[in-house]
Amino acid sequence: MLVLRKLEPALLGRIRAAAHGFEVLAIADGTIEDRHYKEAELICGWSAKAEQLALTPGTELRWIQTWGAGIEQMPLAAIKERDIWLTNASGVHPYPISETVFAMLLAFTRGLHLSIRNQSQRRWEPVQTQGEAHGRTMAVLGVGEIGREVARLAKAFGMTVLGLRKSGEPAEYVDRMQTYGEERELLSTSDYIVNCLPMTAETKHLVGKDWFAMMKPGAFYINIGRGGTTDTDALLEALRDGRIAGAGLDVFEQEPLPADHPLWAMEGVILTPHHTGITTEYNRRVTDIIVANLEAYVQGREPSVNRIPSDRMY
Repeated sequence: MLVLRKLEPALLGRIRAAAHGFEVLAIADGTIEDRHYKEAELICGWSAKAEQLALTPGTELRWIQTWGAGIEQMPLAAIKERDIWLTNASGVHPYPISETVFAMLLAFTRGLHLSIRNQSQRRWEPVQTQGEAHGRTMAVLGVGEIGREVARLAKAFGMTVLGLRKSGEPAEYVDRMQTYGEERELLSTSDYIVNCLPMTAETKHLVGKDWFAMMKPGAFYINIGRGGTTDTDALLEALRDGRIAGAGLDVFEQEPLPADHPLWAMEGVILTPHHTGITTEYNRRVTDIIVANLEAYVQGREPSVNRIPSDRMY
């Protein structure tokens, strides 16, 4: 078993204690050699070297545990072809990411993003147009673990929460759930649109020109889903035309965003380049997932926590 993440000794100790029968080699100990990638039955984390060495014919790899929730950068075709189990870190992010969503939302609503800009220019200038979040309507695109936590927090503000998910299945804290093709009412009535969508062939550029045109004038768009779900050019056009009031963005279609991109200078934009999921609790929560799955695996059962179905691979 390889652990390709520099973990503090206590967390690595928990993994070793659960991995009965495994030799656990960790990058933190400097004990991993190239040959170990070919011998590993389980790899926690991933790297270019792992992809190069662990997926070749004759290797022992049976299970990959990723350190993030998104898996679109993984070699999914090879993983599926070799029938390798894939588990991710879904469930680690709801608290830090939902907190960032509301940090952006409240900054926009209360004009704090403008006050911060004024402060950097040493300008003592009140922000005249300030709204209130209480009693507003929020749309959550992609109601998974993160989307549910965003919806739960929205209820503390007395918001109406509209959800969008592929299955259309209802969810706690969501007043009305809709599916793809039913988004017009959701977009046209929401004051805040929060994108929590995964990246799939179906969601690529899903939030594009047509969707921005359907959004309620003056709405705020916050994307903490995958970058490719938003057409950045269409977003820029919606901002320039005043179709929407502002955008909070954690990820982009192509990262990093070029230094000369106009989004950097736009007054109604908050940029937090892909760090909303970072938290001091991250490694502990991923370790919890690994340990739970390891305890099942060493008893002859398949890992089930955050198992990615091979028929959809997201």
